[in-house]
Amino acid sequence: MDALTDDAHGHPHYLALDMRDRSLVRAMLMAALRNRGDLETLIDRFTDRPLPAGANSLRAIIHLALAQILFLDVPDHSAADLAVEAARSDPRNRRFAGLVNALCRRTVRDREKILDRITRSPVRAPAWFAERLTDVYGAEKAAAIDACHRRPAPVDLTLADESPQNVARWAETLEAIALPTGSLRLTSNVAIPALSGYKEGAWWVQDAAAAIPARLFGEVAGKRALDLCAAPGGKTAQLAAAGASVTALDQSANRLKRLSSNLERLGLSDRCETIATSLFDFAVDAPFDAVLLDAPCSSTGTVRRHPDVPWTKTPDDIAKLAALQARMLDKAAELVAPGGILIFSNCSLDPSEGEEVARSFSRNHPELDPLPVTAEAVPDLSSAITREGHVRTTPADLTLDGEAARFGGIDGFFAARWRRAV
Repeated sequence: MDALTDDAHGHPHYLALDMRDRSLVRAMLMAALRNRGDLETLIDRFTDRPLPAGANSLRAIIHLALAQILFLDVPDHSAADLAVEAARSDPRNRRFAGLVNALCRRTVRDREKILDRITRSPVRAPAWFAERLTDVYGAEKAAAIDACHRRPAPVDLTLADESPQNVARWAETLEAIALPTGSLRLTSNVAIPALSGYKEGAWWVQDAAAAIPARLFGEVAGKRALDLCAAPGGKTAQLAAAGASVTALDQSANRLKRLSSNLERLGLSDRCETIATSLFDFAVDAPFDAVLLDAPCSSTGTVRRHPDVPWTKTPDDIAKLAALQARMLDKAAELVAPGGILIFSNCSLDPSEGEEVARSFSRNHPELDPLPVTAEAVPDLSSAITREGHVRTTPADLTLDGEAARFGGIDGFFAARWRRAV
């Protein structure tokens, strides 16, 4: 996943708030979602009977209140008073206002014991997701991933000019860390549009992992590139900034409008053509030198940024998405010119959406040769290269030991590439 601007499509009530209150609301939501399993366990421990089935608004009120008391620097009385007021103002929850107040007060009283319990034995949630991580990555790596999911994700930037001297210059200007992958990582919480270089289009916001797939093409200057499922456009911008002539495809006309606006800010519009259509309806007169399919997926690699994902997705969703990815990859293969490169990527942690799709594709498409990724292509992430030459990052990468510990992780991502025979 990547983003070029702050999301402008939030709830109207949220957008009506000033920036300070928006930040507080976002912090509350993120704290509640990141610790949802622990909060559910706490409610079960502190109540004689379960909350009514379907009492989602009541559960949300309690979660937000307890998250403030336990994890945020908010006065206890404010968190409790607002929660009780919210319960009383809703006819469905009015009779539970006393329960809300009691839960808040007990959490305040036992806060240190609760936090110690959470630290020692955090509840990884939900069960299907925790079990899948352990099955795939082993208990130790799964625990490291889970720990990363509980921390806010840093903000990374991709530079339009990725020459070493320009990276060093902007790292100094923005007081950012130059990551070994080529991205910059901000070290302070500053409004993005206020940063130097934003208006000039010198960079855009994009997680370091999301920036890897487009770089795997190598030299693209003067080539024709196709970015499928392109919006919001981080990878489109990468290809255009590297000198490619890019066709950006997305079935959402509204998302393409946002992409076009971003490209205008970056001064890259003249290198890009945008087309609102489905991949399955897309036909061209000539194939492309570089085709990138960053396919729709479960987004389980972005839990640091979207902690609701494990709670809103299911194993059935993953299976359906994997089937869709396979169909899309088959179609994308038809658009690759002789000697051209095809890259398939997504931000899922699940091999059924990554490695398994890639293996099946290789078996069914002998006309495209696997093009293994080398360590030089992903500096300081050689451990993310699989035996088959695919890239598999997790949030626990770029955090492991030594100097890399200061980097603070990376989104979970998968990428594989092939070259069509000449």
